[in-house]
This record gives sequence, structure tokens and C-alpha cells, in this order.
Amino acid sequence: MKRNILRMAATGAVLGLVLGLGACGGGGGGGRSTGALTPQQSRYVGTLDTYKKQVDERVLAANRSAVSADAPQPMLRSVVVVAFVIDGGGRLLNASVYRTNGDDEVERTALNSLRRAAPLPPPPPELLDRSGRVELMESWLFNTDGRFQLRSVAATQRDD
Repeated sequence: MKRNILRMAATGAVLGLVLGLGACGGGGGGGRSTGALTPQQSRYVGTLDTYKKQVDERVLAANRSAVSADAPQPMLRSVVVVAFVIDGGGRLLNASVYRTNGDDEVERTALNSLRRAAPLPPPPPELLDRSGRVELMESWLFNTDGRFQLRSVAATQRDD
């Protein structure tokens, strides 16, 4: 069940990115909507968001020279969505590109930046599935200079 919860949350995040909505597919306003999640499922969303931010901070810290210090530019070079699996100890078990525009260079950069950050922070026990793993997705936002930010912690995109 937890695996389905995480997949639903990740799918909502991807749909939100595509549709320009909040992290879980919510509409306007500052809050995050849990969309079609049940109350039992929605209790994990805050924990998932907090954990994703911890993972993102580790990725950014391990890749400082490749990270953009500025807000994402209005027209991005690429958005690379990476799906990855972490075990209970924080080991990166698997990572693959889930969605991309086909830019091989930035796909490699996204995957390598995640691998360079390993081991990742151990996930909270309530996020682990029966196999002791958690599946996540994150979006790498690439500017034309090849530097990136991670969607979950990125500054608001510039409109210039």
C-alpha cells in the first residue's frame, strides 16, 4: 500500500510539473492539495515531501559546481525526471530517466549527480515498502548553461 501511495504522490508531482500546478497536483493558492489521495494515504505526503527535500539537499551539496545559484530561466534547456529506489539505509539501488526531451548530456548529468550524492539520507520507516525500499521521482531543471536545480527545492522560475 505504501508503494502505491508513493507512486500516486510521484505521479501527482509529475502531473503538477507538466500542468504547472503544485507538487501533488493541487490548484492555485499556497497550500498543497493531495488530490485523490485518501486521508490515510495523505498522512504520508508531508513525510514524503520532507524526505525528498533532504535527498535534494544531499544531491545539491554533492554537486555544487553543477548547480545553478539563480532561479530557473523562463525557457529551460531540459527537464529530466528521474525515478530512483533507495533502501532503508540510504543506498541508491536503482536510478533511471523517467521523462526527458532526449538531451543525452543533461540526462547523464542528472543520473551522475544523484549517484555522486549516494549514500542518501536513510528514509523514514513509514515510507518503506515491504521490501524495505522507497521509490521516488525528482525533476532536474536545466538552464541553457547546463547547470541545474531540483524542482522540489528550486526557486521560482524567472519570467524575464
